[in-house]
Amino acid sequence: MLVNGKNYITIWTNKDKSIVYTIDQRLLPHKFRIIKLKNSDDVILAIKNMTVRGAPLIGVAAAYGMYLAVLEAKRKFKSVKEINKYLILKSAEIKSTRPTAVNLFYAVEESLKKINNANTSEEKKREAINYAESLLKTEIDACRRIGMYGLKIIETISKKKKGGIVNILTHCNAGWLACIDYGTATAPIYFANERGIKVHVWVEETRPRNQGAGITAWELGQNSVPHTIITDNAGGYVLQKGLVDLVITGSDRTTITGDVCNKIGTYKTALAAYDNRIPFYAAVPTSSIDRKIKNGIKEIRIEERNENEVKRVQGKYKNRIIEVLITPEKSLVKNYGFDITPRKYVTGIITEKGICRANEKNIKQLLTDNFK
Repeated sequence: MLVNGKNYITIWTNKDKSIVYTIDQRLLPHKFRIIKLKNSDDVILAIKNMTVRGAPLIGVAAAYGMYLAVLEAKRKFKSVKEINKYLILKSAEIKSTRPTAVNLFYAVEESLKKINNANTSEEKKREAINYAESLLKTEIDACRRIGMYGLKIIETISKKKKGGIVNILTHCNAGWLACIDYGTATAPIYFANERGIKVHVWVEETRPRNQGAGITAWELGQNSVPHTIITDNAGGYVLQKGLVDLVITGSDRTTITGDVCNKIGTYKTALAAYDNRIPFYAAVPTSSIDRKIKNGIKEIRIEERNENEVKRVQGKYKNRIIEVLITPEKSLVKNYGFDITPRKYVTGIITEKGICRANEKNIKQLLTDNFK
């Protein structure tokens, strides 16, 4: 996607593949900075502190983290046995960074499996980089396909409105920054905008880290998509007033039965959409569907993040990015990172394989080719 008129993806390597580059999402929208991830510890920190965020990007970053761990192991150890032991330890460290997005665990486990099947250190290196690059391409292609399927929904609404503006509400950031390119929830919007369909996006700010106001709005602006930022609490109001035609969000983990786990506040948005008979879709690459979990509320571990994300807010003041305290210093805080939207409130799930209803039968049917 575009940044200052130039095309970017969110993660890539240098020519000799010794360094991984990524965009520091913590500084957006005030500063666009590219940073280097030189070793697996850099990747671990980047995932933990949300330099990189978004389920597909976290998965790809984790795969690159395993690749960098192989490079480290090659330098540190001579025997394959020692290398394997080191990589098992590193895989556990990477998986411990964040608990909710299924992509993280899948990417690390698949990478480790391929690395372990290789007999020499050089083969392990080749398997690790091939897998990371393949996963990156797979996620980009998945988002492109999600965009094409989701576009059909927007086209249908546009025709019903006789070419009038299609108003879409989204929550958090499920854009290209979270997904390497295109995004999940935003891909249909970008494609619609490119084809001259009139779209307007209501962007919920998404407290406490304001990924909607800070990142989604920045993305949309860079790519010339009309949008308006609203507080999270205003989402229900614009839905109630008939100012929204469609809700599309992303998902960090979707159960095989259709429960959607996404950024905290998604559940409230889905409830308001359901009450006002506005279609609510989750845009989900199949890599984010957890085939092992059926009850999202009971089985998905919800990440609790640092209280300072709630107590403090980041902003720009006199060309400096600063944080300020907005709560009483000693007040207790609970900072839940995600919530679960039960499948009954989900109109449909948009994947790279097509659109299906949010139930086990339809999701399994969609995944027939690779479901086990």
